[in-house]
Amino acid sequence: MNILSTIIAHKKAMVQETKALNPVKRLENSIFFNSQTVSFKRYIKREDKVGIIAEIKRASPSKGCIKSKIDVEKLSIGYMQHGASALSVLTDSKFFGGKNEDLSIARKFNCFPILRKDFIIDEYQILEAKSIGADCILLIADCLSPQQCKHLAAFAKGLGLEVLLEVHSKENIETHTNQYIDAIGVNNRDLKTFTTNIAHSKNLYEHLPKALVKISESGITKASQILELKEVGFDGFLIGSFFMQHDQPEIACKQLINNYLKLKR
Repeated sequence: MNILSTIIAHKKAMVQETKALNPVKRLENSIFFNSQTVSFKRYIKREDKVGIIAEIKRASPSKGCIKSKIDVEKLSIGYMQHGASALSVLTDSKFFGGKNEDLSIARKFNCFPILRKDFIIDEYQILEAKSIGADCILLIADCLSPQQCKHLAAFAKGLGLEVLLEVHSKENIETHTNQYIDAIGVNNRDLKTFTTNIAHSKNLYEHLPKALVKISESGITKASQILELKEVGFDGFLIGSFFMQHDQPEIACKQLINNYLKLKR
């Protein structure tokens, strides 16, 4: 069983357990549930921003613990102040060390869009995303059938959430893209081997639907890579491990943006 299959098997069990402990009615009573969401795709396309989606990430299956102690309030505000277009918060606990509270704290102190980064397989997780303050959810094509993907995306849109579809292949794009998707992200990380290569984004770009906001995910560490991907046509860049391995991830974000702006001149 590869790591993705292991994660999904665990996630199915966790969702059922969480449903029993925290019923839907309680989610709907959250202070965030009926609040207005912020448009993820609009912020990514803003001309005064570079398109960086800065991630709060404590650990990963490929790297183990990256940064166990995080001041989410300080880091999320720092990312915003230093030029990020949006925030991604990993909420998976077992494999990525995240928690729902990380996203809620970030929401409390920030007005820019927040992506809930998790392995979503059930409507309940989308209700949960709304209840903790997310503006956008991630759906991973390799985790869902085309029918599941369409159903979950439509359910999210019904709650006012935007949807980022993550793909790894031309087949994913052809089978899982639907009218409820707002943005499409090419993951440069192979979820079976966890190796990264930004050439993967460039190779798939021509197959991405023109109407969708286009994101390149994982493996981005240099301003030159962002410039290269921008020239191909990508709008946004999801960066997690590279920032989080620094003592001050928000400063690493600032430096990367500044380096890109210097290259662009």
